[in-house]
Amino acid sequence: MKKIVTLVALSIIMTGCMSSGKVSVKREQLEHHRFVLESVNGKTVTGPELSFGEDMTVSGKMCNQFTGEGKLSDGELKVKNLAMTRMMCADPQLNALDGTLSELFSKGAQVDLTANQLTLATAETTLMYKLADLAH
Repeated sequence: MKKIVTLVALSIIMTGCMSSGKVSVKREQLEHHRFVLESVNGKTVTGPELSFGEDMTVSGKMCNQFTGEGKLSDGELKVKNLAMTRMMCADPQLNALDGTLSELFSKGAQVDLTANQLTLATAETTLMYKLADLAH
């Protein structure tokens, strides 16, 4: 009987120590970093950028420049009070991405940060960014 209790206790302890491999991104990992967009849903995109400043201020540019107040909760990023310029761009893809980004920020996106790659994803959209800090 003691052996069974010991085995059950060890099993519980080992299960508690196992990790799912998924770790939520912390604000400190994003703040004071700049990322450039590499792809949207697997299609290459160049030019747009995203920066995280003090107190999770989110800013950047798709077609238009934007800024807002970011909040991370359980690996999800939402941006409230998003302000964006309203210009038409020659590139229709970037025009469309402005709307995509606004929706993504308002509804929330799952955030994954591995090495130098930042991924923002919803059920419909995946944005992949590469770390591109201005100073090291």
